[in-house]
Amino acid sequence: MVMFSRGRLTGLALLLSKASLLIVPLVYGAFLGWQEWRYRQQLTSPMLVETPRIVPAPRQALDTTAVATVLGLTTGAERLPSAEPLTLQASFVVSHGLSRVLLADSQGARIYQVGERLPGGSVLRRVEVEHAVLWSKGREELLTLQPPVTDFLQRLDPHGKPQVPSASPRFFSPLSGPTE
Repeated sequence: MVMFSRGRLTGLALLLSKASLLIVPLVYGAFLGWQEWRYRQQLTSPMLVETPRIVPAPRQALDTTAVATVLGLTTGAERLPSAEPLTLQASFVVSHGLSRVLLADSQGARIYQVGERLPGGSVLRRVEVEHAVLWSKGREELLTLQPPVTDFLQRLDPHGKPQVPSASPRFFSPLSGPTE
């Protein structure tokens, strides 16, 4: 039986603690080196991945007349006159924003803007100077401007020079405060 004395055990513990301070970093460094070597081996070896090749089915060609109709283009066909019981009394065409029309029916006249639904169920699609285009039952219909009965309202020439009103510059000057 081997007996260890207290002094001998303390010397052995001191020797083991000094050795562990040297062995633990060496073992940890070897472990990190081995992991790095494995990582680099995986990078150099090609990965085998099988991908199934799916061939897409050929697409059918789009119906060009349907696409043109959705985009608001016409095929050059003559538009039918509208069957709506409406009368186009005036058109207000603006370059920026929504154009409007003044339509009259049996209940009276009302202003409609592009995109609004009309009383007969059709939709105001486009406003031009001489007519309005309605969308009714999957087709475009034309509502033409009625000729004026009187010359109360005058048509403006879009290419003519607008007359500059001769106003006194005193109307444009800022107002002064109360006089004393």
